[in-house]
Amino acid sequence: MAATLPYCAKVFNMTFAQDIARQVQAALAEDLGGEVVASGDITALLVPADEQKSARVITREDMVFCGKAWVLETFKALGGAVTITFEVEDGQQVSAGSTLFTLQGPARALLTGERTALNFVQLLSATATTTHFYAQKLAGSHTQLLDTRKTIPGLRLAQKYAVKCGGGQNHRIGLFDAFLIKENHILAAGSIANAIAQAHQIAPGKPVEVEVESLTELDEALAAGADIVMLDNFSFEQMAAAVAKRNSERPATKLEVSGNVTDEALSQIAATGVDFVSSGALTKHVQAIDLSMRFI
Repeated sequence: MAATLPYCAKVFNMTFAQDIARQVQAALAEDLGGEVVASGDITALLVPADEQKSARVITREDMVFCGKAWVLETFKALGGAVTITFEVEDGQQVSAGSTLFTLQGPARALLTGERTALNFVQLLSATATTTHFYAQKLAGSHTQLLDTRKTIPGLRLAQKYAVKCGGGQNHRIGLFDAFLIKENHILAAGSIANAIAQAHQIAPGKPVEVEVESLTELDEALAAGADIVMLDNFSFEQMAAAVAKRNSERPATKLEVSGNVTDEALSQIAATGVDFVSSGALTKHVQAIDLSMRFI
């Protein structure tokens, strides 16, 4: 099932659909010499202008598909004369050897758009697939999987959408929609309590999250009214102790685990009772899915 699209991207002052168009235009411009015109693909000019072809895109490995909108936008930007039939939808698990979609239209357009379309699908499907692998480790538990801001520049919303397709949830979109107070912020503010108090004054109603490195700092964050506390590099025993402390002192505060999170540790992290676990690996340690497009 396809994920719900992220809300309007305030940082770009555009909708998610407009952000997709921006990403595709930038990718095509890289390939076509700075301007999205068919003549920029000099190799495709070897093919007669009126030649029509059909093509099939398959996956060579098991995956969770993501990227339908980017494929559609790619060939729309190249003239819209290509008909695309999808065999799968965003968020769907697919086995190696499966056909993802077929294309029919001008051979030149198919050749010109091939790499851009596949690049998006390979990357976003890799993000969705990795997320699904991690999320399965948390299945049946109270703990939710979150992404981070460690995304590929220019593709923030795209990768966060892919995370949702894989079964994860989005952390804050950027620096504008929630506070995340870390060590340097605390040092500059003077204390955890001061930092939280200032955050409430600057943007009342915005979520305030604080990163802590010890149970003592957790006490301070709870007393100051943090909405979420990030437990950085806590041991499993410390996580469990933090949950017990939160439950007794401020049950409304959510606890998030972060820092060197591995897939092997996820079930043990969930067993401690924390609310969230976040991992940058979902979006920064991606290995592109192996795809192939062939004329048929």
